Amino acid sequence: MEFVIHALDKPDREPLRLENRLKHVAYLKEQEDVTIMLAGPLLSDDGDHSIGSILVVDAADRETVEKFATNDPYRKAGLFKQVSITHWVKTMG
Repeated sequence: MEFVIHALDKPDREPLRLENRLKHVAYLKEQEDVTIMLAGPLLSDDGDHSIGSILVVDAADRETVEKFATNDPYRKAGLFKQVSITHWVKTMG
């Protein structure tokens, strides 16, 4: 099953994002129960600042994705003000 994880950063937390980036990327690469289909930061309209993250993942069930999202180093560091997980079906691309 595929899911979209949409996470929005708390205001003015870009230093916290940068501080935890290497841990976050390593965490994504070490996953066995979740396949990362695509991932990347959301940017401000001027493209100068990260304001969140989008991940599209494939996993056996929602519970697996929730556990994955909860253990993300960005989330553990308190970067996000909001995280949503939505079941998704690819229809194009």
